[in-house]
Amino acid sequence: MKGEIKGLKTLIMKESPSAYYIHCFAHQLQLVLIAVAKDNEPCLWFFDHVSYFLNIVGVSCKRHDMLRDVRAQKVLEALEMGEIESGSGLNQEMGLARPGDTRWGSHFKTIMHIVSMYSTILEVLDAIGKDPSQKSEWTRIRGVAQAFESFDFVFNLHLMLVILGYTNELSRSLQKRDQDIVNAMTLVSLAKSRMQHMRSHGWEEFLAKLTLFCNKHDIQVPLWEDIYEPNRRSRRYYEVQTNDDRYRREVYLGVIDQTIQELDNRFDEVNTELLICMSALNPLNSFASYDALNVMRLAEFYPMDISSTDLIRLEFQLTNFIDDMRQDDRFRNASNIGELYIMLVATKKHVLYDLVYLLIKLILILPVAMASVERVFSAMNLVKNKLRTTMSYDRLNDCLVTFIERDVFMEVSEDDIVDAFMAMQKRRVT
Repeated sequence: MKGEIKGLKTLIMKESPSAYYIHCFAHQLQLVLIAVAKDNEPCLWFFDHVSYFLNIVGVSCKRHDMLRDVRAQKVLEALEMGEIESGSGLNQEMGLARPGDTRWGSHFKTIMHIVSMYSTILEVLDAIGKDPSQKSEWTRIRGVAQAFESFDFVFNLHLMLVILGYTNELSRSLQKRDQDIVNAMTLVSLAKSRMQHMRSHGWEEFLAKLTLFCNKHDIQVPLWEDIYEPNRRSRRYYEVQTNDDRYRREVYLGVIDQTIQELDNRFDEVNTELLICMSALNPLNSFASYDALNVMRLAEFYPMDISSTDLIRLEFQLTNFIDDMRQDDRFRNASNIGELYIMLVATKKHVLYDLVYLLIKLILILPVAMASVERVFSAMNLVKNKLRTTMSYDRLNDCLVTFIERDVFMEVSEDDIVDAFMAMQKRRVT
């Protein structure tokens, strides 16, 4: 879609330079996290070992049960010693689901569970590595166990926990069906500012939590002025540098800088400003969010539709428009831009405020994808599988509606469904 040479976006922009589209913010954020995880060498090494561990545990139900039993035993010991409290909803059983690129929030959930079950994981790896029946996997299992006990792994574990933790709240907010555009833009700006704060003032706090975790699990924290020693990797691939340069400058600052850069690239200023300007014409609460400057800025995005002369006329037309809308009782019930558009046509005021009417049309035809759209495409892959490749469009549409809106259909009684089916045509059996 967005290919710079032969992508669909490039072909459209050649024909119409003022064509815009807004991609799903939740999916854009997921692409940011995936890019950081795959394009950074320490992060890639970390997630590879997480994947190796999940392969070891997921190979049999016996190992799953071992992980669960060890976890339950440690919870009981902690309860007896008074380290944790018991109650409804506390100390729930945790699993280690495999993180997926298309499953939003899966990376953070997996990392969070690894932090909570760290001692349990080490004990299970130790037990599997000592099992005489697993001689064929000894090298692999013990290699993963050694990696999990290294400072490099723990450092990347906590760094990913912090970055994904802050962006996870943003991801969950962007997936809401009733997400407001202005609030979404505010959340993105907060995520960027939080990354900047981590870069400039977050190192000391991060190091304190990391050191506390290492001391709890008997992991040696290296001296920051010593020369960096790669964990089970050849030194020829790493320059001679101190631990401070490696962990703080290269890994910590490197990952944060890449995250900030990806956020800026995915959530560019044009789309951000365009969405904020769109909300200035929202009729909700008697145009409470109206801003003349933002409306004028919105018009400047479309120079092929609104000329410089029209911009001068639009400035005066907006003053009359907003006063008229707030005084006319017929527009008080309009709750969105679509209803405003209909009311303007119904009252013939689209002829009087032709430039404002044009802006509203441009807003309505602007493609804005939300998380619900992404879920529809995911649902289509589940409904139209290999065994249903020949179904008609009508049947596919009916299946998708019932699958996507299953919360609504669960409220429909079975008797009503039977009555509707019987009323479609005459049946042999009543």
